[in-house]
This record gives sequence, structure tokens and C-alpha cells, in this order.
Amino acid sequence: MKITIISDQATWMNELLPDLVKRLEPNEVRWIHEINELREGDICFILGFGKILKKEHLSKHKHNIVVHSSNLPQGKGMSPLTWQILEDKNTIPDTLFEAIESLDAGKIYIQDCVIFEGHELINELRYVMGQKDFDMCIEFINRYPEIIETGKEQIGESSYYSRRTADDSELDINKSIKEQFNLLRVVDNENYPAFFNYKGHKYILKIYKTEINNSNIDKSQEFLLQYNSDKIGNQGGDRVNYQYSRLESLLPNFFTGGVL
Repeated sequence: MKITIISDQATWMNELLPDLVKRLEPNEVRWIHEINELREGDICFILGFGKILKKEHLSKHKHNIVVHSSNLPQGKGMSPLTWQILEDKNTIPDTLFEAIESLDAGKIYIQDCVIFEGHELINELRYVMGQKDFDMCIEFINRYPEIIETGKEQIGESSYYSRRTADDSELDINKSIKEQFNLLRVVDNENYPAFFNYKGHKYILKIYKTEINNSNIDKSQEFLLQYNSDKIGNQGGDRVNYQYSRLESLLPNFFTGGVL
């Protein structure tokens, strides 16, 4: 079969998509980023692509397939995985469906879910969700064309998630980290890091998951040691510890009950 994968030039999925390309062998696979690169083919997988394809674009393939991390028709729109983590959900549905001109509204072919444990950060969330997306794509190919006859129209009331921006990564200094941990799970350290504003200044925090081998270092220090080592470089332990103590004294509510 002739298979096309279309994704945005800057989507996080591009780091994972080579795996899907390999898994689709020996089919003829093209991976593109622009609508004007579409050519005629059998299946087009639309993954991590933010534009809606019009009828003339959809007509280039027999079927155009999207995988969306929600229980459609609920959770249409942008960043469904992130929004559901913020809603304190760890069971995340995944839906493979036919793309049509209307947003996230086509026939459903496959539905499954991923169950997280509640500690995963954004890179882990993306990796696991991406692999589930790819598994469903492969299942669709393996069951094609018979699977087309099993497609079901979406039933029920639609709900929509809005596009998130860098401003959505702002932390509330009057809440503890524990209260905001789900937000810390979904921030992107490079593209939209966590931040807070205090006394006319903006402070950026980066979060990493590490194993703590020294029992004398508590979790709050581990978190801010990582942050400060990124911020000020290799300046020595005394300065890092001073930065930690100063932040704790400035923002007591932020550390209420321990960081994690």
C-alpha cells in the first residue's frame, strides 16, 4: 500500500515517528509536513498535525486517519492528553477515526486507552501515548480493508479543549507544589517551562525526574538543586543551598507539606 504520514514540522511526535515508519515496512511510506506535498495514495495518517485538511486534500487518499487522545466525541480540539492530566485523570482514552472536514468528527474504527500511574512527566506521557497511537495505526493496517465496515458514527454531545499557550504554565505561589503537581507534569522545560511571577520578576523552574541516592537530600532540595544548577551553572554547593533556602523563605506556601 501507499501510505502517507503528515505531521507538523515542529511537533513532539517527530521524535517518535521514525519508529512508525519502520513498523509500516514493507509498505511504501512517505512522511511529509506540508499539505502541498500530499500525493495520491491509499492511507494518510494525520499525526501531530494542527491544520484541518479540506475536501480536495482528503480526496488524495482512500482513507485519512487521525488518532486523538480522548473519548470522542468528548474532548475534541487541542492538547487532549494535557488537559486530562490537569483534570487529574490517569486513564486516557485513545481514538482512531476517519478524518473529515469537520473537526474530530469522523467515523470511529478503534478505541483503546492508556493507564498512567500519576508520576509521569511530559516526555514519559508523550512516549507512552505515542506508542499507543502507533499500535492502533498498525492494527488499522493489519485489519484493512475489512475494518472500514466496522466504522461507527460518533454518538453523544461534543466537548472541546482549547489551545494551550506558554501562559498556561504559570504556577500559583500561594499553592503548594503538591497541589500543582499535575501542571508540573505537563510543562515542557524548553518550549513552555513552568514559571511564576514575584515582586515584579518572572522566575522559570524546570522539572526533571531523578533517583535520589543520598538520603540526606530531601525531595525539595533535589527539585531546586536541579533548577538552580540549570540557572546559575556550576557555582558550588553553597550558592545552590543558599538559593534553595532563600526561595523557601520567600514562598512558604509553595512548600507547604513538602514539595512532592
